[in-house]
Amino acid sequence: LIDGSLQPDAGTVNVSGGLAVMPQFVGTVRDGSSVRDLLVSVAPDRIRNAARAVDAAEAALASNDDEAAQMVYAQALSDWAEAGGYDYENTWDMCTIEALGASYYSVMDREAVTLSGGEQKRVVLEALLRGPAEVLLLDEPDNYLDVPSKRRLEQQLRETRKTVLLVSHDRELLSEAADKILSVEPSPAGADVWVHGDGFASFHEARTERFARFEELRRRWDEQHARLRKLVVSLQQAAAVSHAMASRYAAAQTRLRKFEEIGPPPEPPRDQDITMRLKGGRTGVRAITVEKLELTGLMMPFDLEVFQGQRVAVLGSNGSGKSHFLRLLAGQPVDHSGAWKLGARVVPGHFAQTHAYPELEGRTLLD
Repeated sequence: LIDGSLQPDAGTVNVSGGLAVMPQFVGTVRDGSSVRDLLVSVAPDRIRNAARAVDAAEAALASNDDEAAQMVYAQALSDWAEAGGYDYENTWDMCTIEALGASYYSVMDREAVTLSGGEQKRVVLEALLRGPAEVLLLDEPDNYLDVPSKRRLEQQLRETRKTVLLVSHDRELLSEAADKILSVEPSPAGADVWVHGDGFASFHEARTERFARFEELRRRWDEQHARLRKLVVSLQQAAAVSHAMASRYAAAQTRLRKFEEIGPPPEPPRDQDITMRLKGGRTGVRAITVEKLELTGLMMPFDLEVFQGQRVAVLGSNGSGKSHFLRLLAGQPVDHSGAWKLGARVVPGHFAQTHAYPELEGRTLLD
């Protein structure tokens, strides 16, 4: 709604200053686009349009290297320069050096799919935080980031002079970076939105107090409703024996009807109670055994034993091979050397980082 992709059913949206958006899908780019394409996708319209013109002119020149194609290409480069494209390339160079440890010109044609989810996020975040837009919309910017990158993001959000509206489920990021909370909560009448004018540290206490106010308002409404109904009944009985009470009876009926037309206060948002149950059959003592395992081009050989019932955290920088390691244990093809095996009666359950399961397309939720 804020970036204009959707139109509100009611009300208006006003944005002061330039606006830049990081969509949620950044980190799961698998469409064959390059690092340059990824950076262009979050640049201002004039840069995106100029980049598309350069791409089209290059493609035309490659298929037909005549004078007309050369003139179109020269004009596209001139437009790119006039739009500030080369200045952006200098900024993008700083972004890729910070996020990937390599210059922009050395990675610009690299397919984004070869980057980890965290590396894609870091490249885009660097571009937006260094860019000219005064207002940033960040949809789950912390997804896929390793611990040092999350710490850097928290620091950048604290220090930036930009206005930032971010969506996140990370309590630590919210505590460190947000100074106001906009809460969207399910309620019987639809999503209920309220603003907590302080940070995340006091959010839960304020939310509990808000729920208590809902309950108090409903209790008062019920009490007043009961009093009005009782008054109508008593005046009805009085009017039956005295015509002088008829006008008071009619007035009480009108009052009750208007009270009921206004209706009770809205029901409080539903407090979600989510319980996770992770169950599995008993297995051998050793659930996973790894001997001199090396993921080709990603990590040095290592040994590991995981015993039944253990909870093991796999930490590492973005692009170090954590997801590859889990995919290997799940039975997917991953280039490696060394040995690994699952224990007796062990059946792996793999919850993938990107949740991408093309084989389920068109299937039902139950499937």
